[in-house]
This record gives sequence, C-alpha cells and structure tokens, in this order.
Amino acid sequence: MPGRGLLVAELVIVLALSLGKSGLYAAVRLVAAATAPGGIAGQTTTMNSSYAPERPWLDLTYQLMAIAFAVVPVALAGYLLVRSGTGLRDVWFRGAGWGDLPRGAAIAAGVGSVGLAFYLVMHALGLNLTVVAAGLDTSVWWHVPVLVLSALENAVLEEFVVLGYVLVRLRQLGFGATSAIVLAAVLRGSYHLYQGVGGFVGNLVMGLLFGWLYQRWGRVTPLVVAHTLLDVGAFVGYAVLAGQVSWLPT
Repeated sequence: MPGRGLLVAELVIVLALSLGKSGLYAAVRLVAAATAPGGIAGQTTTMNSSYAPERPWLDLTYQLMAIAFAVVPVALAGYLLVRSGTGLRDVWFRGAGWGDLPRGAAIAAGVGSVGLAFYLVMHALGLNLTVVAAGLDTSVWWHVPVLVLSALENAVLEEFVVLGYVLVRLRQLGFGATSAIVLAAVLRGSYHLYQGVGGFVGNLVMGLLFGWLYQRWGRVTPLVVAHTLLDVGAFVGYAVLAGQVSWLPT
C-alpha cells in the first residue's frame, strides 16, 4: 500500500480528472446563474445536449465518443486500486448477483419519487434552475438509446468512482466510516451544484444513503442499477413528458 502522501496525491489527481473537476465547474456555473438577471429561478440548465444538431450521424458519433471517454476514470481508479493491492472483487463486486437488479430497482423507485417531489418544491421556491434533462432532438431515431447509455455512463462513473474508489481511499487514509460517507456525499452534491441549491442538497442526501448501503453491502452493483434507472427515468421521462404535462418545468 502506498504511503499516506501518495494516496492523497492520487486521490486529488483522479478527482481533478473526473468528478472533482465537475464539482468546481458546477460551483462556478451556480454563481453565474445566481448573479444573472432573474437569479437562479430564472435560469435553465440543459443536459444531454446535441453536438451537431443539423448533422444527426455526426452528432451520434460525438455522443458515443463522449459517453465512452467519460468512463475512462473508472478504469484508472480500478487500475490504481489493484496496483496498490486492493482487489476489485472485494470493494466493487463482493457478493454481487442477479438479486442486485430488483434491489436496485426498489432503491430507484423510492429515491426517484422523493427526488422528483423535492425538485419540484425547490424549483417552486426559486432554489433550483429549470433542468432540461434531455436536450437531444427527439426526431432522431437514436435519441432514446443515447439517453439510456448516458444514464448508464453517469451511474458507472459516479458509483465506481465515488463509492468504489473515493470512499475506499478515504477509509484507507484513516477516516472513520461516517466521516468518509459524509465527505463522499459532499463530493456527489458538489458536481450537481449547476442545478441549484436543490440539486446539491438532494444529491447530498442520496449520497449519504448510497454510502451507507455501500458500506453495508460491500459492492457498487445495486447502486449502479439504481442510479441507471433513476437517470433513465429522468432523461427519457423528460423527453416524453416535456410540454405534455403542466407540472413539469420546461
């Protein structure tokens, strides 16, 4: 196992290449939204945007490349864990099985229903930007498959890095279970700051739950399933419902 200094440097580098960088950008975007005319309540943030709106095949190529490269930090985290003597089966897949599918679906159902209600309340209070969860052209045949792949990419990146790497390294650095879970949850909330205060708080709470479940189960697979289903519901649900129902901000 590398010394404490090397582990801290490694942790900083991995985060600077992935979710830590996203957290800093998200914080700046929140400040920009808060200081713009109309404040946070008057701003919109768009996810899953088109790269080449008038050229669908080129746009699809860009989308798939972006998804593929976004998960490279997971490979880096896995490599660094193995190189330091930590087995991935022990921290990522211990006891994984088909039962993780219904377990993850149950988590997604509970978190998703509460999360949607929380977003609507925070938006009504002016503490959240309007989140356009699917900015792709719905007329292209591949928009739903790409949204599903984007959901899977988010789940794999966030759960393997935040839980399966950051949480593991924090424990190896001597942090207690509770402190490590809280710090990992704050990280999770930070890269959702671009959505507003509600995005930060909601994902912080979700991070506390996911961190506790990870410590209890010792694997990330049910949480990857849950996160994937949550994002599929958000992305595809928005694409289907936007403009069709009055309660969904657009």
